[in-house]
Order: sequence, then C-alpha cells, then structure tokens
Amino acid sequence: MTIRDWLDSILNLFYPRVCAACGEGLLKDEETVCLKCRHLLPRTGYEHNAENPLAQGFYGRVRFHAVTACFFFAKSGKVQHLIHQLKYKGNKEAGVFLGEQIGLSIKDAPLFQGIDYLIPVPLHPKRERQRGYNQSLMIARGINKVTGIPVGDKYLVRGIYTETQTHKTAEERFKNVKDIFEVRFSEELKGKHVLLIDDVLTTGATLESCAHQLEGIPGITISAATAACAGN
Repeated sequence: MTIRDWLDSILNLFYPRVCAACGEGLLKDEETVCLKCRHLLPRTGYEHNAENPLAQGFYGRVRFHAVTACFFFAKSGKVQHLIHQLKYKGNKEAGVFLGEQIGLSIKDAPLFQGIDYLIPVPLHPKRERQRGYNQSLMIARGINKVTGIPVGDKYLVRGIYTETQTHKTAEERFKNVKDIFEVRFSEELKGKHVLLIDDVLTTGATLESCAHQLEGIPGITISAATAACAGN
C-alpha cells in the first residue's frame, strides 16, 4: 500500500465515499456514482426526438428549438436521490455528474449542435446564499466539461425572491415564476443558440418564464435541457 492509499483509507474512515445515487460505498476507482447505478439510471433518449413528450408540452406556450431531459425521475428512485443530494445535501459533484451525463447525451445529437452558450436557470441571491451554490450552474459546468460549450451564467438573473416550487400546483408554479427573470448583456446573444439548463422539468413553468425573457432577442434560438423529468 502506498502512502496515498493509506491516507485515502484513513480519510474514508471519517468521510466515507458513498454513491450519490444509492448511498453504498464507492470502490477505489469509482467517483460520485457507482458503476452499477450508472448502468441502471433510466435514460429518456429524448435528445434524438424533436417531438418528444417534453417538447410537445411546450407547444403553444413557447417556441423551443429542442427540449430534452437526460433521466426519468421517479419517487424514491436513484435519480431523485441524486437530485436530493445536489439540492439539499451540498453535493456539488452530483450536479457535475448529472451535467456530464447530459453532455454525453447531446454531444452528437443533431438537435443540439451549434449551441453557443449554456444558460443555467438562476437562483435569487438570497436562495443561492442559503444553498451555497446554484445547482443548475453545477449541472452546466458538467455539460461544459464534456462538450466545451461556454457557460453563460451572466445572461439571466432572478430579480424577485419567490417561494420554492415544491408542493405547488401547476397553476401556482406558473404564477410563482411569472416575470421574475431579467436578461443582461442581450446584445451578446443576438443570433446565438442558447441552451437553458435546469435540474428537473415538471410543469415547465420556470423554463417557460426564462424563455419568454430571451425570445425577444433578435435571431436567438432557444433550447432546453434538464437532468430529469417525470417518469414515463
């Protein structure tokens, strides 16, 4: 055993490395999510289907070029555990991992070619201070690691503090996020293809609100990608 192995063993006694999806201990060469869970996470395949159920859900509401979610989200499932780790347990690496998986899924998908910026859905500064980071930004950084697409986290800001969307009805979600976002540096987005990034797509209210603020920019193309969506 090398000194590095010995130090890692000691550190693991006090800060055990566990899978962010199942909570089991990680093997030496595993990072963030164990190999077993990586194979079991339920992928949607929506990145290859322009008329997938998520895209259809926005018809008549906002004009997206393409919409996808990487995984299906099921109550008490592995994806829910990952999202919970990211949003409530300070596990930034869970977000980076989810972003990497999105990146791998869209890297060669025709619908998602030519993207100029990844724009994470912003948190209000108060909420970001409470959490310590923006979970959507962590996901965007993971996508960037795989694709090299620049992260444009300066272009959207959340100007109004709102209650969490959790446990709200669809109607309440739309009212909660209506007109709460502001666009900055819009000149830089003229003629660009941007990809909105969020953690979970449920009603789509947050993505729709963001898109409505961006769609007035001349020549802009807007797509959206989330780590998860409701199960099939």
